[in-house]
Amino acid sequence: MSSEPKTRPTGASVEAFIEAVEPRGRREDARAICAMLAEISGEAPEMWGPGIVGFGRYRYTGSNGKPAEWPRIGFSPRKANMVLYLMPGFQEQEALLQRLGPHKTGVSCLYLGRLADVDGQALRQMAERSWAEMARRYPA
Repeated sequence: MSSEPKTRPTGASVEAFIEAVEPRGRREDARAICAMLAEISGEAPEMWGPGIVGFGRYRYTGSNGKPAEWPRIGFSPRKANMVLYLMPGFQEQEALLQRLGPHKTGVSCLYLGRLADVDGQALRQMAERSWAEMARRYPA
């Protein structure tokens, strides 16, 4: 069994990936989120594995004790939901989550239906907080 992480940068085209997202509404949401995260991070998007668009990188020690890399922030336009990877999680963001509108959360995953159904300013503030916290925790 390999100890290499399965999800890592691939060099694949982010534009081609987003262009292939179906349905069209999810593709449009992916374009909007990609633009927002690029603006917040100041980083170019890159593909991580076959379905995650990530911005920036940070190194951490995995559960196996080995160093690994992961995007500082990212998203995946999945069929069921748009998933945003806000790595520090959602501590101290309850007010923004309440403003956001329909969503679900995992440890560091924010699951959204359509962008039109959520408060864009709340989403942007959450992404900005995530990026700033990751920069604080993992300085370049």
